[in-house]
Amino acid sequence: MRIYYSSKFEKEYKRLPNKVKDLAEKREDLFRKNPFHPQLKTHRLKGRLKDFWSFSIDIHYRIIFEFVNKNMVWFHSVGTHAVYK
Repeated sequence: MRIYYSSKFEKEYKRLPNKVKDLAEKREDLFRKNPFHPQLKTHRLKGRLKDFWSFSIDIHYRIIFEFVNKNMVWFHSVGTHAVYK
């Protein structure tokens, strides 16, 4: 699976605590193997973000992404629940 990162995602990722970055990399590896692995808690978003999906890094942090096709994903945002606003 090919993952692309938006400039917004890259900026937000740089601001994450190192501990969260390490865990995010592990979750991304898991995501590449199976985007719907139970540990990720992948789910479709609602409302104005209905075209996007989210998966959990931990109980506080998540990644918002979109499936472009079967082999391509865009990571748009990373952060706490505030990324939904």
